[in-house]
Amino acid sequence: MKIQESAQDYLEAILILSREQEHVRAKDVCEYFGYARATVSVFLKQLRENGYVTVDEHNHIELTDEGKKIAEEMIDRHETLTEIFKKIGVDSEIAVKDACRVEHYISATTFRALKDYFEM
Repeated sequence: MKIQESAQDYLEAILILSREQEHVRAKDVCEYFGYARATVSVFLKQLRENGYVTVDEHNHIELTDEGKKIAEEMIDRHETLTEIFKKIGVDSEIAVKDACRVEHYISATTFRALKDYFEM
């Protein structure tokens, strides 16, 4: 599962939005990121072509099983790393920002070791 950081962010955002509302549309993703519609449309097309999302006739976006798996992993990494950083004394706002950066690059082995070490 090696996909671009930006694609991981989109999948994560779609999962977060789908937990908050019944249907997710491109405009919701635009608002979430503050991006222009054209930018989001290009990414959604790529995600669709790669089998990570589906878009129905009402333009509702849904994650495929593979897309959901990636999104859930990214959310787990983000939340876990944020909590670890806060536990070691990092300010909450900085912890969230740093976790967002690190979540994309840390290996599964190192992430698992940190999670086990901090009993999370």
